[in-house]
Amino acid sequence: MADKNEQRKIFTVSRLNQEVQQILESGFGLLWLQGELSNFSRPASGHFYFTLKDSQSQIRCAMFRGRNRYVDFKPESGEAVLVRGKLGLYSARGDFQLIVEHMEQAGEGQLRQAFEERKRKLEQLGWFDQENKQEIPTLPNTIGVVTSPTGAAIKDVLQVLARRYPQAAVIVYPCLVQGEQAAPAIAQALSKANERNECDVLLLVRGGGSLEDLWAFNEEVVASAIKESELPIVSGVGHEVDVTIADLVADLRAPTPSAAAELATPDTTTLGKRLNQAMQSLVYYMRNQLDQHGTQLSNADTRLQARHPQRQIESQQQRIDELALRLQQSTERQQANRQQTLQQLQRQLRAHSPDQQLNNHRLHLKQLTKLLENHTTRRVTEFKSRHAIVARALNAVSPLATLDRGFAVVRHKDVLVTNATQLKNGDQITTKLAIGQVTSTVNKAES
Repeated sequence: MADKNEQRKIFTVSRLNQEVQQILESGFGLLWLQGELSNFSRPASGHFYFTLKDSQSQIRCAMFRGRNRYVDFKPESGEAVLVRGKLGLYSARGDFQLIVEHMEQAGEGQLRQAFEERKRKLEQLGWFDQENKQEIPTLPNTIGVVTSPTGAAIKDVLQVLARRYPQAAVIVYPCLVQGEQAAPAIAQALSKANERNECDVLLLVRGGGSLEDLWAFNEEVVASAIKESELPIVSGVGHEVDVTIADLVADLRAPTPSAAAELATPDTTTLGKRLNQAMQSLVYYMRNQLDQHGTQLSNADTRLQARHPQRQIESQQQRIDELALRLQQSTERQQANRQQTLQQLQRQLRAHSPDQQLNNHRLHLKQLTKLLENHTTRRVTEFKSRHAIVARALNAVSPLATLDRGFAVVRHKDVLVTNATQLKNGDQITTKLAIGQVTSTVNKAES
């Protein structure tokens, strides 16, 4: 009994689920699975939980929030999808499931995969290289349009061309743009346009639609026709978000048919402005050239006139007249200088003649006499003035002046008596008055 227990390999439920999970994940790896969505739910966590089924079987699936944010459509139950993921096991319940990493709509997904494969192939062949693309003509005379004659794209293109560039002729090469026969029809229309070689540029256009609707423009036969075209091609297929193989191979891609028409043509208004600017520049250039040539012609005429024999003779005659005038002026100037010198010598001679010397001495004597008289008169006047001053001063201190005021001068024996003690009784004194004098005898002297 013990031996039997030793030969048994006993698993726990958890270990078994873990082993199975490892086998599933490592055994299959990443795989693609197509089916119909069922029981689709998206709880508050943001994860996707759903069942993928076909007519006979089903499998539970989970797509976590970190991966499902890249899904570019809104999944719903009943919708056919193509998913990529790994097989796994939800060990908590032992449920077999698929952990989805990528999801796309089934039909479009297959087309998208085919598109990517063809894009990689043609890119490796160099069909998208810029150096292989042709220049779009600036001013096309004739514009070809490869599209359906009944679609909305041709109406939009014609409206844009009529508005922007009505002087260009437009040729439509009708073809199918959708369905199984569309790709060969488009390629045939492109080849026909090249054979007729009546256009300057081709517009390959179609309105918007699903990837399946636009699939004709992803076919290699259309890409080959575009690559082999000797006419430059502007591709405007679908809406701005739509990119086709035809867009990548074409010489220029436009986001819409209308944009293709705009890129292939200049704006008439802008063209008119540029033309006016060019005309103004041309007029300015021509006027500038005329002015320059006129100036050159005038200068040449001036030089020619300056070198003309008659001009040379006139110039020499004028030179002779100038020299003659300068000679005359020099002669007159020298004569005037000599005349002035002679007059100076005559004045000097007259100044040194005896008569002149005598007259000068007489005049000088007369001047000296006048000065002497003036000096004498001035000196006499000064002496008189000084004499009068001195006389007044003497008169002020003169005894006679004192006598005139009623005083008298008394003398005794010619001695001036100023004190009574100088006299005694019986002395004879002389009293000098203002007029005359009196002799008297002293009877009594008192001090």
